[in-house]
Amino acid sequence: MREKIREATVGDVVLRLFKENGAYKGAVILGKAVKVVEGNDADDVWRRMHDEVGKSNPKYVGFGGARNRFLHFFPNAFQSAGYAERERDYKVAAKSKLDSTAPVQEAAAGSGFGEAILAIYRATNLLSRFEKTRMQDVLRGPNTDPFIQAAARFTLGEGKPALLDMERALKPHDNAKWTVVTYLPFLWQPDDHMYLKPEVTKDFAERVGHRLASDYEARLNIDVYDSLLDLVAKTASELADLKPQDRIDVQSFIWVVGNYKLDSEMPVP
Repeated sequence: MREKIREATVGDVVLRLFKENGAYKGAVILGKAVKVVEGNDADDVWRRMHDEVGKSNPKYVGFGGARNRFLHFFPNAFQSAGYAERERDYKVAAKSKLDSTAPVQEAAAGSGFGEAILAIYRATNLLSRFEKTRMQDVLRGPNTDPFIQAAARFTLGEGKPALLDMERALKPHDNAKWTVVTYLPFLWQPDDHMYLKPEVTKDFAERVGHRLASDYEARLNIDVYDSLLDLVAKTASELADLKPQDRIDVQSFIWVVGNYKLDSEMPVP
């Protein structure tokens, strides 16, 4: 007997998940074309169905295409001349400064780190100038300690409750953004966390056919972050032979693939 479990529409694609004889089957339907995904875990099949949706995107090139694009700019990958100077060193310097002026364990329960953290937000070009300006209000006001403590607790694995606490601290300043809440965890623990720059990361997800392209929403939803971490884990696995040192390199890879322009893509003067 077949039992329908879930159904959703993503763009022009219809997803239908069924349970049949104790197993799960998903139908990914685009026009008359049907792709079947099977497995023993409903959530896993549903995730893989969304990955199949990504392959129908006109931008889709797969991880192989993304890798080739990165190597076009940095032929020796993360050991290329100019790579560290352009993409890595300034992030490592910001991390080192963060660790020395506001260690994560101390920040999780301490106070008085506002100016040190503000300096870290100003230390890179990862945030827009508008986001940095708003962070000055956050980190020089009554929400300073609640925000920093929540960011540190999120880094240490608290997850959803800490994300909600960050949101509450940032909303009065119109700065409850993914860029803001993922910045410190990414620098504190780049082996575990990831910085989310929405547009370039969604573009990358479309290119490699990952469900983050459809999972993403501006609202600070922990499911979006979990989807991001899944994308990062798959990307790191695909790049293993290139030996990225940590997720600073993975974030740089995503940025290069999604933001750097090939000569053929440059506008004609």
